[in-house]
Amino acid sequence: MQSSRGIAADRRDPAPAGWSSSLSVIAAAWALSLGFDVFLHGGLLSPLYFEPGPFLLPPEQAFRRIPLGYLAFLGLTVALYWLFRRLDIRGGLVGAQYGAAAGAMVWGAFVIGLYSISTAGPGLLAGWWAGQTIELGLAGSVIGAARRSVSLKKIWTVVVVAVVVLAAATVALQSLGLAPAMKISR
Repeated sequence: MQSSRGIAADRRDPAPAGWSSSLSVIAAAWALSLGFDVFLHGGLLSPLYFEPGPFLLPPEQAFRRIPLGYLAFLGLTVALYWLFRRLDIRGGLVGAQYGAAAGAMVWGAFVIGLYSISTAGPGLLAGWWAGQTIELGLAGSVIGAARRSVSLKKIWTVVVVAVVVLAAATVALQSLGLAPAMKISR
């Protein structure tokens, strides 16, 4: 049952208006988190994926399943958008703070549970926890900015520039030999 305060809060919500702008905000938040995810896993954490062990799939199988992970991030981004509307969270900085707090809690619980039942190493789990906390913080900053009525054009400009910079940084790390590149055999 929804309280009358919650219903009134939904009716007076001026930012963003309409389904198309809501979907655009969610897409921008998701795109930024995916850009960081490529940098995180293709760059910073990539050496951990080449350590032998029974926990991780072989690189070819794992690479084919990446879209499933990205779909999971979309679900978290939609949930964050809904949460921000319900709590009336507005502003990029406060959005980043709430997003990171949600990420720390969700992914912290996930990695603790995974550590309790798997052979995943503490380094990989800590990297996932920190990275996914940052990803939801970035998504929260986009959603919060949109809810503070920052224009979608400005938001998308920042997101596209950030994703390009993150992709370039990933390529640079791999090119310099600081991060192993994934090689998929056919």
